[in-house]
Amino acid sequence: MGKTKVLIVEDDAEISRLTAMYLEIEGFDTKIIDDGLAALSAIKDYEPDLIILDLMLPGFSGVEICKEARIFYTGLIIVLTACSDDVSEVSLLKLGADDFLTKPLKPHVLVARMEALMRRFKPVETSLVKKVNSRLTIDTTNQRVKLDGEELALSSAEYEMLVILDKNIGEAVSREDCCKILRGINYDVNNRSIDMRISGLRKKIQDDQAPYKIITTVRNKGYMLLND
Repeated sequence: MGKTKVLIVEDDAEISRLTAMYLEIEGFDTKIIDDGLAALSAIKDYEPDLIILDLMLPGFSGVEICKEARIFYTGLIIVLTACSDDVSEVSLLKLGADDFLTKPLKPHVLVARMEALMRRFKPVETSLVKKVNSRLTIDTTNQRVKLDGEELALSSAEYEMLVILDKNIGEAVSREDCCKILRGINYDVNNRSIDMRISGLRKKIQDDQAPYKIITTVRNKGYMLLND
C-alpha cells in the first residue's frame, strides 16, 4: 500500500513548507497549493486521501473550496482557521469538513487528528456491498454509497452517520447515542451537529421533504433508517 496522500491548501509559504516537511517525516506524501483557484483542479488531479484546507485563501476561499469539492470528493478534510470564533462545528459540517484546527498549528496535534480520522474511516479488509433498502446500497470497503445505482458524494461525516443508522436499521437512534459513538465521549445532547449531518444526508438521498421515506424522525427519540 502506498503512502497516504495529503494535499495542503495554504497560502502562507512558511506554514505550508513546515507542515509538509513534518508530514513527510511522519511518512505522508504531500502536495502544496497556495492559490484557492487552483485547489479544485489539484484535488481532482492529485486525488488526496486527506486535505488540509486553510479558510483564508486568495482567489477562492476555503469555504468555497470545501463546498465545491464535496460535489465530487469523498475523502477527509481538515480545515485550518486563525480563530475558533471564525467557524463553528455546525457550519463546518454544513460545508462538509470532518475536523478543524486553529492556528498557530501544532504539527504533532495535526498528525494525531489526521490519524484519528483515518482510523475511524479505514475500510474493512473484506469487501462488503450491503443493500440497505430498495434504493440505498453501502460499499464498506470503499466507503461509497449509491442511491438508485448512482454514487453519492457524501462527506466522511455524513457517511459515518449513515453507517450508525444502518447498524440500527428499523430502530430509533438518539442524538446522545450518536454523539457518544461519533466522539467517544458524552457530548452535550443538544449538540446540533447531529441534526446537520442528518440534514445533509437527507438532501443527498433526496429525502429532505416530510414525510420522510428513508430517514425518519422519531419524536422524543431521535432518527431511524427505514428498511422498506
